[in-house]
Amino acid sequence: MVASKMNKDAQMREAINQKLIETGERECLKEWLRAKLTECGWKDQLKALCKEVIKEKGLEHITVDDSMAEITPKGRALVPDSVKKELLQRIRTFLAQHASL
Repeated sequence: MVASKMNKDAQMREAINQKLIETGERECLKEWLRAKLTECGWKDQLKALCKEVIKEKGLEHITVDDSMAEITPKGRALVPDSVKKELLQRIRTFLAQHASL
């Protein structure tokens, strides 16, 4: 039963993503998000975090996979709640306008 719900959720996410792509809204949301993350200083914070991880581990001893595994959760946590909330609201508005999903 749990697997069935997970499969249904995955199908719904895929349908939403497909609709976002088809309408061009996905690209618009990505551009908006890039601008917001730059505006709030997130990109600079992430760049500093990357430098810190490389300095700590040593350039010779770190792989891209290792750095991504360490940086990704921290980078996600650095995204301001206000940006997350506004992005979610924009997606909800899009879904309300395309309720045929």
